[in-house]
Amino acid sequence: MRERQQRQRYEEVYARTYVDLVRFVVRRGHPTDQAEDVVAEAFVVAWQRLKDLPADVGEARAWLFGITRRLLLAKQRSDTRGQALSVRIAGQAAVDGTTIEHDDLVATSVDLAHAWGRLTAMHQEALSLSVFEGLTGAQAAQVLGISSVAFRIRLSRARRLLKHGLGPPDVVVAAPDRRPADPHRMPTSSEKGYV
Repeated sequence: MRERQQRQRYEEVYARTYVDLVRFVVRRGHPTDQAEDVVAEAFVVAWQRLKDLPADVGEARAWLFGITRRLLLAKQRSDTRGQALSVRIAGQAAVDGTTIEHDDLVATSVDLAHAWGRLTAMHQEALSLSVFEGLTGAQAAQVLGISSVAFRIRLSRARRLLKHGLGPPDVVVAAPDRRPADPHRMPTSSEKGYV
């Protein structure tokens, strides 16, 4: 009876997670057929560790994202040592094959892709797990192997950096009675707002 319940739980998690995991891998630059292979391998690991499969579907989903991410990192280490795992948001359509036709959406996509490309792989990963994969902070932290607090800080920084990258360029306007700011001078603590 216990084995039957575990199998049913595994099948439920498989049905609810498979497509999301394929998209997760595709967004990291792998063709769909390779993504399906990686996800199949992740589910093999999950089957082998069935007793470790969390009872909650959301937690099980996060657990599988963690397994898939580790498989990608291992594959990447064996393929090309030293390159960061990146998350792609433009250039290749998602698994569903949708395309953007409207000019404004294309321009926005280009701006977003440019700002996204300026983020570090660490910040891309934090945003991806939260936005694209829909994981909670605790689940994303579990995937990355860090604390929930560390993930919240990382996500907050990533959001701020992305927002800054999408915003209009900063314009420095000097007050009439002051010299323009020296870009090489470090601000004092009062200028940073630490007073």
